[in-house]
Amino acid sequence: MFINDYCIYSKMGIDPDFKKNRQKVGTHNGHDVYGPVEPPNKLGIHGSVVAIDWDICNADGSCIPACPVSLIEWNDTPGNPLSNRKADPAREGDCIFCMACQNVCPVQAIKVTAP
Repeated sequence: MFINDYCIYSKMGIDPDFKKNRQKVGTHNGHDVYGPVEPPNKLGIHGSVVAIDWDICNADGSCIPACPVSLIEWNDTPGNPLSNRKADPAREGDCIFCMACQNVCPVQAIKVTAP
């Protein structure tokens, strides 16, 4: 489904091979960002260890309390057609690989990968 040239991948989930299929375009809060990034519609995938696809994230928020080490926090994304905030892996280096965030995400926007 497309909304204002924005593709919603609600049934597909995050690309498990995003590191091969996408280019790293920068960093945010100390983690890598994989493009394309064209705000406010396309925001890319944030993180490498705890990767969150901001183009899929619908701000359900269940990942935030699920994380036992509190590495995910909200980030404002004004103007995004899906949600005005996204879950951000701000402290992905603290991940203990419990997979809780990945398992509770209703749109499968999160992929946890041990380095």
